[in-house]
Amino acid sequence: MSIAVCLGANVTADPDQIRTASRDLSSLLAIMKALRTPGTGCPWDLDQDFASIAPYTIEEAYEVADAIQRGDLVDLKDELGDLLLQVVFHAQMAQEAGLFDLRDVIEAITAKLIRRHPHVFGDQRDLSPENVKRLWGEIKAAEKAERRAARLAAGLPEESGSTGLLAGITPALPALTRAVKLQAKASTVGFDWNDAKLVVAKLKEELAEIEVALAAGNQAAVADEVGDFLFATANLARHLDVDPEAALRGTNAKFERRFASIEAALGASGRSVNDASLEEMDKLWVAAKQTEKS
Repeated sequence: MSIAVCLGANVTADPDQIRTASRDLSSLLAIMKALRTPGTGCPWDLDQDFASIAPYTIEEAYEVADAIQRGDLVDLKDELGDLLLQVVFHAQMAQEAGLFDLRDVIEAITAKLIRRHPHVFGDQRDLSPENVKRLWGEIKAAEKAERRAARLAAGLPEESGSTGLLAGITPALPALTRAVKLQAKASTVGFDWNDAKLVVAKLKEELAEIEVALAAGNQAAVADEVGDFLFATANLARHLDVDPEAALRGTNAKFERRFASIEAALGASGRSVNDASLEEMDKLWVAAKQTEKS
């Protein structure tokens, strides 16, 4: 079977031909095509476009990360399937618009992987991890320059956003993750702290500035200083080789777990959190914390 057929170049969109689950990618493409077929497809799927589907794409990526963090590999299989559906959904809409299809998507990523790994697929063998990272950055920079030249040659405008060193770090990333990427990129030219202790000192400085803004009763300044504090926190996490998003997800889960313990303890006596004082809930929180530690 040719790669074109495997990737759905000639898949059927007839719902009557789709009856059972399949391990073939062509079946998933056929289902997506059937869902998007006017007259016989799903009204909700037909009503979607790239912008309306984008939030679901982000959500599915987060659910993949959540399954990994929880160590739930059964759930991971399902979540990866949901994320794959997002890729197929976008590719189907693009094909309908005459832009590209899934084969083009696959061709683009395979070409990129081969191009960015000359130490595996080319003649630059036996590179250290540091040299691999440096080479990756150089190749990405060259790709960006080629893309810019191609857009200009086609009469297209410059890509939106920064065109300097920090270009290409998408604003759609979670804020903490994007902060780390911005800081890491700036560090490549030496704009960085050289000691995590200096970042701790910066955090203390930012906290003091929050206190000043609070004392002045300036809410806009408070928000600005809190942003600086969070940015410095992400920087500290980077210097300590900690993923701030993963760390915060872990703390969120811990908070949920301990608060559930408070609710359970109160529920055992026929009460709820609405009936308890802050002091009582704080004592139960400390008890839950001690139980976890022990």
